[in-house]
Amino acid sequence: MKHLYIVFLVAMVCLMQSCIPNKKLVYLQNQEAALDSTLILTEAQKPYRVQINDILNIVVKVMDQNNVQIFNPAGQRELNANGEERAFFDGFTVDLHGNIRIPVLGEVNVLGYTTEEIEQLLEKKLLEEEFKETANIFVSVKLTGLRYTVNGEVGRTGTRTLYQPRVNIFEALANAGDITITGNREDVIVIRQYPNGQQIHHLNLLDVDVMKSPYFYIQMNDIIYVKPLKQKSWGTGTTGLQTFTAIVAVMSFVTTTILLIDRL
Repeated sequence: MKHLYIVFLVAMVCLMQSCIPNKKLVYLQNQEAALDSTLILTEAQKPYRVQINDILNIVVKVMDQNNVQIFNPAGQRELNANGEERAFFDGFTVDLHGNIRIPVLGEVNVLGYTTEEIEQLLEKKLLEEEFKETANIFVSVKLTGLRYTVNGEVGRTGTRTLYQPRVNIFEALANAGDITITGNREDVIVIRQYPNGQQIHHLNLLDVDVMKSPYFYIQMNDIIYVKPLKQKSWGTGTTGLQTFTAIVAVMSFVTTTILLIDRL
């Protein structure tokens, strides 16, 4: 009986340790105190600066559009292409030197610029070299979709492209099938590219203050990695029922073994 009592205690400890508690699964918890009032959070987001291999969608508009057809993508070469493929064919790719090649203007360096700064730069160049102010020139510069990669404990790993100007970490993960029950929401890693290389940032999605982080909104070419919880490596189950079933099976085996040994 003494052996069975010890086995029972060990099983109960394992059950309590291996179950994933609810507090490890609920997003945006207030870590200090529960509040009934509306929580006002300041969103922090740095403007994205163009990197090497980015593809830009540039459209030039003037009073007489016939004068700017050479600048604007035709969009007819691959009629069956999807949005991402059309962006590749018709967009302006930033080369290894940070330049894009634009008809008439030639090479223009855009590395490290925001899209708004590139718009101003191109408008200035076009007014100086091609048009007069009376042409009412308008230049639009956008990234051809927000491309990012998700790996680890998510529903669907891989690279995705979203056609919207701003995407937060929750939207990015939702498009990857969300974090699985065995994923570590407390330490989600974001690997971000900068002109001087890559840097690793950490986000705690359980904390409501994550919305104040400068990395809450993802950027082009971000890599998001979700680590597994230690419960997964133990292999005891992701829910209380699964864990209980696994432990009962182990207890049955151990109990049978002890009884056989006592009879010898």
